[in-house]
Amino acid sequence: MSFFPKLKLHLEVEEHLRGVFQNSELVSTLGVQEVERRFESLLVCLSHPPAFTTVRINTHLISVESAKQLLTDELEKQLKRKDLIIQHPELPDVLLVPVNGPRRDLERYSSEVIVGAQCGNAVLRGAHVFAPGILSAPKNMKVGDAVSVLSDIEGKCKRGAKDFLGSKIFIGNGTAKMSRSEIFCANGLVKGIGIWMTEPVYLSPSFDNLLPSFLFLQNLPSSTVSHVLGPTFGERILDMCAAPGGKTTHIAALMHDQGEVIALDKTPNKIQKIMESAEVLQLKSIKAFCFDSTKAIASSKSEVKPEGPPFLAESFDRILLDAPCSGMGQRPNMVYSWSLKEVKSYQPLQRKLLNVAVKLLKPGGTLVYSTCTITLAENEEQVAWVLESFPSLRLQQQVPHLGGEGMMGAGLSHEQLKLLQRFDPSEVALKNSCKPIHECSTEDMISLANKDTIGFFIAKFVKTDSASS
Repeated sequence: MSFFPKLKLHLEVEEHLRGVFQNSELVSTLGVQEVERRFESLLVCLSHPPAFTTVRINTHLISVESAKQLLTDELEKQLKRKDLIIQHPELPDVLLVPVNGPRRDLERYSSEVIVGAQCGNAVLRGAHVFAPGILSAPKNMKVGDAVSVLSDIEGKCKRGAKDFLGSKIFIGNGTAKMSRSEIFCANGLVKGIGIWMTEPVYLSPSFDNLLPSFLFLQNLPSSTVSHVLGPTFGERILDMCAAPGGKTTHIAALMHDQGEVIALDKTPNKIQKIMESAEVLQLKSIKAFCFDSTKAIASSKSEVKPEGPPFLAESFDRILLDAPCSGMGQRPNMVYSWSLKEVKSYQPLQRKLLNVAVKLLKPGGTLVYSTCTITLAENEEQVAWVLESFPSLRLQQQVPHLGGEGMMGAGLSHEQLKLLQRFDPSEVALKNSCKPIHECSTEDMISLANKDTIGFFIAKFVKTDSASS
């Protein structure tokens, strides 16, 4: 498990998280040593990619079987071999593609290209190196040169450097598609692939523009959320913080594009991206608006517009609040640069959004709250606050339930924790410490795929009446 270092955090953030995980409820149940082992394992897991690339099929346009065959053919062309592709038994529109790695036998070249941490994370999930992500390249690098690619995990490499002696992690070998002079040209506007990865440490297929109308790259927990929401024909559904639009388009596809999916986000270019995705996937039920969801409820009928926000109270059958969060569950991530103040800033915003969501939800309606982070404050503590603040909301059983129970420490009962869904990658040993994936049974691979995911959290509520909201 030490091929990559553990996720690097600000010391104050790491100590805060360690304290959260060592809460009295958890320690009394598992013991101090086991809690510490799980916490350290989690930090290591977060620096590695998940065991599988998960691909969602746009069932609005193509059957899963047809998409699976097309994907098989494309990956055979790309990787020159036939990879096993598995249809998830509980997420029928999701395919699992095993990731091979980490590969420890790769030869390092003397010529090194340094990329930024974000670019390095993308390479670990199958991307090639695009020119804007390159920080340093050898003095005389020309097209066709074989180079090793390393990730600057501390953000200290200056763009245009000829070499870099700071902290860096080897992420694979590649071939230069641009010369050094082209990459660091005077106008600085160069685009396109700078390094074609030939031997990445984690061998994962590139999905860049691969069957874009039929396939959507989406982490397994993110695909689970829309199924938990359970949209049906003709409903009016709100996706409160919709960018980049993966869950929005999934909801529309599950409704067979028959209904209305309202997507809100505060950033104009993100709204444009959602509509572009909807167009590529040929989903007409989506309407996207650039709007702050904390202000999405109208104070009077005169405020309401024909289509967009703000909306009247009790206007939606189902609401998804995939909330802005500290994002500490994202993988792979070798460095997390946020301060403790930034990490703690999300809980108040999430509560504002939850307050609006409850008011906009019809009696009998469903609210799903999710985050891609591992903190107790943004997950289980928010559930405890919702249940105390809104007596009309009840926790609901989630289907499918692929993750583990909620984490102790927020004062929730065992029965309530069982209704929550927390995806915690520390619960499974990293694949490089187990037998190779191709030697596992299909059943074992699916079990691994459900556990070795990004860190994620899902809670599902139903609104029983409107009087106390």
